[in-house]
Amino acid sequence: MNRNKNKNILLVNGANLNLLGMREPEIYGSTTLAMLEEMLVDKAHQLEATLKAMQSNREYEIIEAIHAAKTTDIDGIIINPGAFTHTSVAIRDAFLGVDIPFVEIHISNVYQRETFRHHSYLSDIASGVVVGCGLYGYELALLQILNIISHK
Repeated sequence: MNRNKNKNILLVNGANLNLLGMREPEIYGSTTLAMLEEMLVDKAHQLEATLKAMQSNREYEIIEAIHAAKTTDIDGIIINPGAFTHTSVAIRDAFLGVDIPFVEIHISNVYQRETFRHHSYLSDIASGVVVGCGLYGYELALLQILNIISHK
């Protein structure tokens, strides 16, 4: 029996991730957000789980999606908050309010970048953090959140 059956995952991509494939390809690569989301939906399906993806450059829309996850049978969340990682106490509070396990993901190794990127408002409350694995990190985050919720 597959423990992932009927598991619902929400993928949240934050500020500027709509520019994947165009913005700084030397850091983020040439894969677009649509391509990444399609790959993750397919991977989740292979694992007998369901993945719903959303992206927003608006902090309040991300907060609303996290809040809605509590009432829409979402079992776990994967989030790449983008620049909101370093600025958003409100997204942190949204996660604390819904008590849904989540994995934080960053495509680049934030610790090899500017000092201000070294601090995350989410990492200490996340169930896991994946940093610097490129887009493959999303697959790792998916596997990890499924592992976490399957053992709850």
